[in-house]
Amino acid sequence: MIKMQAVIEVPAFDTVSPLPWLVTSVAAGSWLALDAGCSDEEVGLFVGALAHRLDVESPGGRDEVVATLLAEEILIVAGGLRLLDTVTGMVVVPGCCAGLEDWRDWGQVLTGGSPWLGHDPGPEVEIGVDGGLRVWQDGGPNRHHGQWAGTSVVLPRLVLAGLLRNVREDLVGFLALVEAWTARNGLGENGTALVEAIDRNFTITAPLDLPSD
Repeated sequence: MIKMQAVIEVPAFDTVSPLPWLVTSVAAGSWLALDAGCSDEEVGLFVGALAHRLDVESPGGRDEVVATLLAEEILIVAGGLRLLDTVTGMVVVPGCCAGLEDWRDWGQVLTGGSPWLGHDPGPEVEIGVDGGLRVWQDGGPNRHHGQWAGTSVVLPRLVLAGLLRNVREDLVGFLALVEAWTARNGLGENGTALVEAIDRNFTITAPLDLPSD
């Protein structure tokens, strides 16, 4: 069975100035899957990742962090879509500098394209002559050499549209958790604005129009 998940890469947070809300304790560089099953602490981790490396005004409380996010022209976060083959155990994750904001670019595969999925390693989608897809963790000349040699997930092209729709459903469910999280944290109108900004920048609730539709 092939699974596709929206994920973000957990940043290395500043332990001197911790986030002004609880976050789940996971290692920097690990992956957080976003769906309707996330906890409050995982939602807080996502919002913290959005604000990572932004200059937050003193005293750096939750209101200041959210205000800083709302002042940004665009919101981005390291991540993308993770593929998992539950039979073989093979996993392909986004490469360096890939962002969750570009998750819909996977739809290009349905018209014969190959979205940019990051680098170091550089994931790549290979389209076979039979229309099948093989997604390599490290594409190009490194497919069979080095640390990621042979690491790939194979899937029929016909299942991709359904996988992308499932990702959108996961993100819609996660966005509802963000909305509830902002309410519990007393963020008021800024909380509503933050939810709208996340929805807009990560193109979550907009219809997913795929070439096969």
